[in-house]
Amino acid sequence: MRLEEVQSLGSAIREEVAKVVVGHAGTVDLMLVALLSGGHMLLEGPPGTAKTLLANAFAHSLGLQFGRIQFTPDLMPGDIIGANLFDFRTSSFTLTRGPIFTELLLADEINRTPPKTQAALLEAMQERRVTVDGESLKLSDRFMVVATQNPIEQQGVYPLPEAQLDRFLFKEKVGYPSAEEERRIIATHGGRHNAMEPGSWGIEARADPATIGAAMNAVAGIRLADEVIDYIAALIRGTREIADLESGASPRAGSMLATAARARAALDGRDFVIPDDVKILAPPLLRHRLILSPAAEINGRRTEDVVSGIIEGIEVPR
Repeated sequence: MRLEEVQSLGSAIREEVAKVVVGHAGTVDLMLVALLSGGHMLLEGPPGTAKTLLANAFAHSLGLQFGRIQFTPDLMPGDIIGANLFDFRTSSFTLTRGPIFTELLLADEINRTPPKTQAALLEAMQERRVTVDGESLKLSDRFMVVATQNPIEQQGVYPLPEAQLDRFLFKEKVGYPSAEEERRIIATHGGRHNAMEPGSWGIEARADPATIGAAMNAVAGIRLADEVIDYIAALIRGTREIADLESGASPRAGSMLATAARARAALDGRDFVIPDDVKILAPPLLRHRLILSPAAEINGRRTEDVVSGIIEGIEVPR
């Protein structure tokens, strides 16, 4: 696929999602980067800010099979991946596949279920397969998790384990709309009973499996200069050399940042990565991978402030 076609695909998806979702253009861009990078998204924000609707509309615009799991405190791992159930008619066990066998999985309110159940997603997100009673079952090559969570200060939630957080390419904070956007939301959705069904709003699938696969292959061919590689390495290593952070980013984060930067360049119609690709993607890629030191927390430091300081302190290659 030519880069012009990748760029056109991105524009078409943005147009389709905008038929239903008001605002959130930056979040849609990150979701496109995540899709072409083979990554996953974590959306954090208060209830009612269109996180679920956004994931649903995104899947419909790409022609992806959409599945949803509502995470609750009593959810078990088998409820996600499935289980072998005994069939008395045939006197044998039959595999009942769980909702994880889809292409775009919405893990709704993922932080409302205990870590044991959250861990059921680890293998699927990393290797795109699950294991049921010792049998390995492959998921779609386009498998993508879009998880939502409420801010941690609200009641009845569990913090996501570090291993779970590291599986997400980006963590995007979804806030309240602007005054003009809120007015448009009320005007658009205020009188609709079927507002949560993107299909009823005329969203068309602008891609198919072959198109998505070709776009992902095009991303792999984007050039990454040695100077940009050094810049990415300096950013990642910088998170391990600052007193405000108790734990920095892993080497996996650097590889994921490079892949994401390639995807952003392709969506922009370029066959090479520029430092701005890295600078723009670094905050949502790093914010959930870093742990503040106790002293930094006492002083009221935020992870976003630390990341911004690291980015500003590293010389950008020409």
